[in-house]
Amino acid sequence: MSKNIRHKAMDLLARREYSRRELATKLMRKFPDSTEIDSVLDLLEAEGLQSDSRFAGSFFRLRVQGGFGPQRIRAELRQRGIGDELIAQQFSEHEVDWFAAARALFEKKYTGLDTTETKARAKCIRYLHYKGYDAEHINALF
Repeated sequence: MSKNIRHKAMDLLARREYSRRELATKLMRKFPDSTEIDSVLDLLEAEGLQSDSRFAGSFFRLRVQGGFGPQRIRAELRQRGIGDELIAQQFSEHEVDWFAAARALFEKKYTGLDTTETKARAKCIRYLHYKGYDAEHINALF
């Protein structure tokens, strides 16, 4: 049974990086009665085939490229089982100018919009909050 679990885990990891929690969840759905999932995941981690650090770095870069802000990225990493220490490490390793990222997203989405209008401005602010930017980043735009 553990051989089947390992093969399924490696099939998943061949496509993209997964956090340990994500991988465990997927394997639990496929093998609901198995008690060997944790030991298989420990072995994969020891062999360097699964790494939360590698996943966090990959995920972080992908989300920054997608225009997401620090709050949203932090929340999504936590949701995927990444600890606060590893999240802080990713933020310190990847120097991101969040003000420039917020400006680029704003200009891409709302070029030509009259932000002096209260309704239009509120729409922009809601969108930037949704994308994960905090008030400091948003206020710098207006």
